[in-house]
Amino acid sequence: MAPGGEPASESFDREAMGLAVELARPYVGKTGPNPAVGTVVAKNGTAIAKGWHEGAGCPHAEKLALEEAGADADGADLYVTLEPCNFAGRTPACTEAIIAAGIKRVVCGTLDPNPKVAGGGAMELRNAGIDVTVNVLQDDCRRLVEAYAKYITTGLPWITVKYAATLDGKTATRTGDSYWITGEAARERAHEIRGEHSAVLVGAGTVRRDDPRLTVRLTGEDAATGPIRVIVTSDCNLPQDAKVFDTPPATWVVTTARVPDDKRGSLIKAGVEVITVGESDGWVDLVDMLKALGEREVASVLIEGGSEITGGLFDARAADKVIAVIAPKLYGGTEAKTPAAGLGVETAADAIEVLEVTFEQVGGDFFVTGYITDVDGLFPD
Repeated sequence: MAPGGEPASESFDREAMGLAVELARPYVGKTGPNPAVGTVVAKNGTAIAKGWHEGAGCPHAEKLALEEAGADADGADLYVTLEPCNFAGRTPACTEAIIAAGIKRVVCGTLDPNPKVAGGGAMELRNAGIDVTVNVLQDDCRRLVEAYAKYITTGLPWITVKYAATLDGKTATRTGDSYWITGEAARERAHEIRGEHSAVLVGAGTVRRDDPRLTVRLTGEDAATGPIRVIVTSDCNLPQDAKVFDTPPATWVVTTARVPDDKRGSLIKAGVEVITVGESDGWVDLVDMLKALGEREVASVLIEGGSEITGGLFDARAADKVIAVIAPKLYGGTEAKTPAAGLGVETAADAIEVLEVTFEQVGGDFFVTGYITDVDGLFPD
């Protein structure tokens, strides 16, 4: 509501929803398999309470905002980035709390793609006499929960492929040297992107060559609570002293049934979860791997190498988003590595289309981000 009891203006709706989006944004990738959600309760054109969801089993954003508003929630407007749930899961249904609090109007950024909700929450609120407006800042709100939308509708994790390359499309020199392609600012942004995913995945070759930690190393972030590290290997030929085995967070190894028991046993003894999936041409079946990760409630995966995994995911049409970090450098060389191996497409007409492409300069490097999956197609009309 605006001052004087008049209906809230469209500009205030957008302002309040923008605040809800910003409340949710820091929790993207940290709430899986639940969505990151932000809520604002407003009265007379002023925000009086805020809430955000911090993770599975924690109170939902609506519940926290209503508790903060207390008795002032009666007759107020509630802004929420995602349609309130109308069923009890790990926490009670949000629609019940909204109705009980006396909220008069609910503004949703987008409907919930969860088949258990999918408009049902909005309908329940309307049936209770609450005015409901949907699709305010829809694009922003859907991008917040793009991973959740795919996971909840398909059971598969959202796949973001990220790589750094030179202007001539090389990820390493002909001798394999790749440190550093990009500058410090771009590498810091890469850590932010890593923190927005449930898991970060690389192949065994990357572990042997680079010995990465695969943690989120940012000021104010606890690296031990970051995304799960996933290593893909068909033979478990991994160095026992690799950094991913020495420090938290959790490390999973995805491999095949033909790995000897002693190799599997040594990993398990070191606290590593070993996941066995099917084979394809002697390699880990990447599609089977994604199913296994989805079954373990991994909602989003950031792919950071190597080129065979990236190319294999492109070949399987299993990637959803691409982030190419381009450095203004030239390596040249026919033997220098490129981001994607695999089979590739046969003709130019078979190329994978990348849509909604955006460009951002970070330091001296450029982030080119685009979508392969139609995010809007994951949501109800």
